[in-house]
Parts: sequence; C-alpha cells; structure tokens
Amino acid sequence: MLTSTDSIFNTFTDLGATLVISKEEFVEKTKKIKAFIFDWDGVFNDATKNENGSSNFSEVDSMGTNLLRFGWWLSTNGQMPYVAIISGERNVFSFQLTQREHFHGCYYRIKHKIAALEHFMLTYNLALDEIAFFFDDALDLSIAAKCGLRIMIRHQGNPLFQKYVVENNLVDYITAQEGGNFAVREGCELLLGIRGVFEQTIAKRQLFYPDYDQYLTQRQTIKSNLFTLVEGAFEAQPF
Repeated sequence: MLTSTDSIFNTFTDLGATLVISKEEFVEKTKKIKAFIFDWDGVFNDATKNENGSSNFSEVDSMGTNLLRFGWWLSTNGQMPYVAIISGERNVFSFQLTQREHFHGCYYRIKHKIAALEHFMLTYNLALDEIAFFFDDALDLSIAAKCGLRIMIRHQGNPLFQKYVVENNLVDYITAQEGGNFAVREGCELLLGIRGVFEQTIAKRQLFYPDYDQYLTQRQTIKSNLFTLVEGAFEAQPF
C-alpha cells in the first residue's frame, strides 16, 4: 500500500521529475532544512536576458517561495527560514524580488559561489545539512557539492550535464518543469508536501487570520541585504 509520502513523490515523478536518491533519504534530508538558497538565471527563468542584461521572474514562482516559507514557519512554531539568492551576474529583478519578499540576502556577481554560501552560513549560524539549494548549471556545483538538499531545475538541452550531476552525487531531485516554466514552484510544493504541511499551508493562507497575518508581519520585519565582492571581501550594497 502506498503511503502519503509515496503518493506525493509519484505525483511529481508522473509529471517527469527525477528523484535521484531514495524516498527515505529525501524525507530525512528535508527534516533538517532551515534555509533555502536559489540561483537566479535558469532557475526563476529560462536565462534569457533583456536589453539591460537582466532576467525576470514569475509571480507563480514567487508565490511558491512565499508558501514554502509560510509552511516552514508553521511547522517550526514560528521560526522563519532563511532565504537567499546567489547569482553570478547582476540581475535587477533578483534585487526587486529580494526586497519585495523580504529575503534575507541577495548575492550578485559571485564567480565562485561557495564563498557566498560560507558568508551566508556564518551570518545566520547555519550548517551545511540545514540548507536546500535550487540550481541549474555548472557555476552552481560548488554549492551543490556541499549543501544538504539539492534541487536541480531541468533543461532539455543538457543531458550530459544531468548525467554528470547524478553520477557525481551533486543532486537529489531534478524537476519535471524547466526554468521559466514554474520549476521553482514545483520544487517548493514538493518540499511542502514531503514536510507534511502543504494542505495546512494553503488552508491557513486562504483564511489569512490569524496565522498568515502573523507570519506576514514577521516576514516584513526582515531587512534584506545585498552583497557583492569588493577586493575579495563581501560588502553590503544599496538596493
């Protein structure tokens, strides 16, 4: 007989997602998570740039990150999970999303992303196995090699890269959807489902009071930080 966890995993793999590790290991990893880190290009979008060199995001994915945080908040007695974006480029839309949603941090023009991960961990006293990472490409692998839970956004044009990350233990789940097609939302719903709080999260968001209102009030007090490297050291930048 299928358990509720089996049913949730099947919902996503039936769409074309790939669960790389065992269901049991994925569940155990999820239990430890206190923070979420997102790459930007190819994760919140298909990595296409506009005339100003930036790439956009969708409200569907944005809502996914908010529901994810709310669900974690509900399941941890009001402890807000930490959230950051780490990008190799300067994306104005990533700054806008960070500020609007009150993410804890946004790192940009980071060529060796492990440095940003270490700075984020030190700032919020986090361990590697407490971090879930959404990523899609080679620049992200220094983080994927270290953090606790790895969700890779699928792209149809990189079959050898997908094979590489699987064979080298750099990924735990590959989304069914591609970047730009609500893959972030997919990953967020999966995590909420495996955490056992998806239905509660949606129901309490629908009611708004008192839980979502309390969460939102707490979320809005978070001061977002923007960082880049200046002469080898991280410096806070104005938004």
